[in-house]
Amino acid sequence: MTQPKTDPRIQRTRKLIMDSFMELSEKKEFKEITVKDITTDAMINRATFYYHFEDIYDLLEKVLSEVLLVNLDFEDYQNNELNEEALVNIFKAITNFQKSLSNRCHRGYEDTIARIIREQLEIIFYKMLLKQNKNEEDKALKITAVVLSWGIYGASVEWRRNSQELHPEEFIRLAIPSILSGIGFGSAGEEILNEEIL
Repeated sequence: MTQPKTDPRIQRTRKLIMDSFMELSEKKEFKEITVKDITTDAMINRATFYYHFEDIYDLLEKVLSEVLLVNLDFEDYQNNELNEEALVNIFKAITNFQKSLSNRCHRGYEDTIARIIREQLEIIFYKMLLKQNKNEEDKALKITAVVLSWGIYGASVEWRRNSQELHPEEFIRLAIPSILSGIGFGSAGEEILNEEIL
């Protein structure tokens, strides 16, 4: 008889595996950690590991997603409106998450980390936009959520690379007026845009 994955024993084992991985990642680079290392540390067998995760890359993705969701306080954000304070707090959570990973994950896994961050941000932004737009699903809202997720992620990368002399909050507040009010073209810009569309 197969137990449902919501069974408390299964959840404890899954958490044990993830905790072991996190502890090992503080001592070794990701590429050096093996399934055997994890199973030995967690005192489980390989079959138990593979019951919970497809492989070590699946484990990495699940750990990063869960850590990110904790940093983002996911449940709280998805019920809030998209405003200046929400954008600042999301940006600070993303930069803190990236700083915490800098010692754990080798640069070769930046694509995985970037994808996870963008996917979670997209979900959060879409739910916030839906809330502000009377829960009317709209393709434009989905696209806006994608643009915001890539933009916030890109800004966090830029901050990490070049602007750490500014606190993350100061950095993102410089862009928030344009994000929230939209970027105005002015009348000349609108005319050029209209000509290109025609």
